[in-house]
Amino acid sequence: MATRRGFLAGLLAAGLPLPTWADAGSPTHLAAGKLGEAYALHGLTAAGDSLFSIPLPARGHAAAAHPTRPVAVAFARRPGTYGLVIDCVDGRVTHQFAPPDGRQFNGHGAFSANTETLYTSEVVADTSEGRIGLWRTSDYSRIGEWVSGGIGPHDIKADGSLIIANGGIMTDPTDRTKLNIETMRPNLTQLSPDGTVLAQVDLLGLSQNSIRHLALTETGVAFAMQWEGDPGDPVPLLGLWTPGQAPVLCPAPDADAYAMVGYAGSIAVDTATGDIAITSPKGGIVMRFAASGAHLATWRRADICGMAATGAGFIASDGAGALWAVEENGLRPLARHATLWDNHIVRI
Repeated sequence: MATRRGFLAGLLAAGLPLPTWADAGSPTHLAAGKLGEAYALHGLTAAGDSLFSIPLPARGHAAAAHPTRPVAVAFARRPGTYGLVIDCVDGRVTHQFAPPDGRQFNGHGAFSANTETLYTSEVVADTSEGRIGLWRTSDYSRIGEWVSGGIGPHDIKADGSLIIANGGIMTDPTDRTKLNIETMRPNLTQLSPDGTVLAQVDLLGLSQNSIRHLALTETGVAFAMQWEGDPGDPVPLLGLWTPGQAPVLCPAPDADAYAMVGYAGSIAVDTATGDIAITSPKGGIVMRFAASGAHLATWRRADICGMAATGAGFIASDGAGALWAVEENGLRPLARHATLWDNHIVRI
């Protein structure tokens, strides 16, 4: 039986070009959503159009986009266990994989710099101890794993090294009840390409600020947090980290911080300006910060969560089906869909 790997090898041998994202309509972003009782992964343009919709077996969370090939890996929302490798040209699921017994995916993954390995964020279900799964992308077989360096890893970013947001929260494996709020200790961990810990920091004095999502910057990452402490405390929900240095927390004005309800849902960095955007679906808030971490603006939109850079600003999504351009002077409507968007937009 012919395999996709063999087909691609045949193209190379024949001197034919390998498929690219242009063969899938040149989407710029991926986003999961729900239409009725059905779930799907969409390929979006920066203008908010949906180029394709590929069914998912259950609610999705984030996806990993291959940087050159029209391949997306869709992940289940925790406590789900599916990973689907999707050919975005024809919508075929070419591979389906799951973590080992007793593990759960945590909704995020990333391709290595050479695209030969897929990293997946995972936990040991009973203890929430973090693991990074290693999968060979030629056939998506599991080839190993690394310790994540903490409890409850969530988002991960690969850019030569691997940076992990260890959220610090131990949860019940079935109903996600939080079990260790008083003793949680989130951290950021950087691993080398062989899994060695290169750097690690935690948030001394703010140990109940769970580090959840990441966006790459020129020197490291910007990170978004979710506060598990006293709801009356307006704590920073954005931080910056250059590996080897102390993290820098970026406060917003108190009134805007309160409006976030202690919850940052997504984060993105504009590669042109270095500006950072974070969202709060619970507060219905979008905040924009300068590359330095200085607060620039706050805008309001109900249930807004997904956020990604476009190269000329940001695109955001809300749970009512709308897509928005996030510009220097506010939110501009792009499109409205029947699909109700989930938490994240992933830039290709």
